[in-house]
Amino acid sequence: MEGMQAYGAGKAGGAFDPVTFFQQPQTILRIVSWLFSIVIFGCIANEGYINRPNEVQEYCIFNQNQNACNYGIFMGSMAFLCCVAFMALDVYFPQISSVKDRKKAVLADIGVSAAFWAFMWFVGFCFLANQWQATDQNDDPLRERGDAARAAITFAFFSIFTWAAQAFLGFQRYKLGSDSALFSQEYMDPSQDATAGSGPYTSFGGDDLESPPGGGGGGGGGVGLAGDDVFDGTAGYQRQDY
Repeated sequence: MEGMQAYGAGKAGGAFDPVTFFQQPQTILRIVSWLFSIVIFGCIANEGYINRPNEVQEYCIFNQNQNACNYGIFMGSMAFLCCVAFMALDVYFPQISSVKDRKKAVLADIGVSAAFWAFMWFVGFCFLANQWQATDQNDDPLRERGDAARAAITFAFFSIFTWAAQAFLGFQRYKLGSDSALFSQEYMDPSQDATAGSGPYTSFGGDDLESPPGGGGGGGGGVGLAGDDVFDGTAGYQRQDY
């Protein structure tokens, strides 16, 4: 039963293992996407603006289109925050005792990764590449910002695949579903189960026991003897079939 899982994680209450956590493909992809977002944000925010030698005003290096720089900076910063949020969710995920809540978390991961970020990075890559292609190279006569622009475009392209891969792994986790032998729709937190499980013990008593035929008339002695014959060690224990 150790391998039984619900949406890629075992029952709630297990200890957090950082080594295992950081070795998971999902975590590695989130860290890579997190690093890509930092590179894109840094390249555009620090090196994405230029001005001609005889001018003071700075322009966006992508065809002097301010929207291109704003898009890259916004997407880089938001992707950074989203990666952090999903990594925090991954840490907390094994502690979620409700199968329904786990399902919602996995669906949110798939929707945000596939339907939003992979698509938005595809749009961003096309937008930045198009604006860079249309850029007049005379706007940067010293060629000081070209590397930063190309790096932003390159990592925007890579980000499409890292986020799409996260969506694929989330879909694989969704397909695992819930193991009915380990979880049920009414699964409760183990700490709550421990307190609620006291009922079966109190139900054990002498009411369901009969004195053996021909036994003595002593109530206490008869019941005690019957208890030794009938009780098999399991009547008062409700086994937790996870």
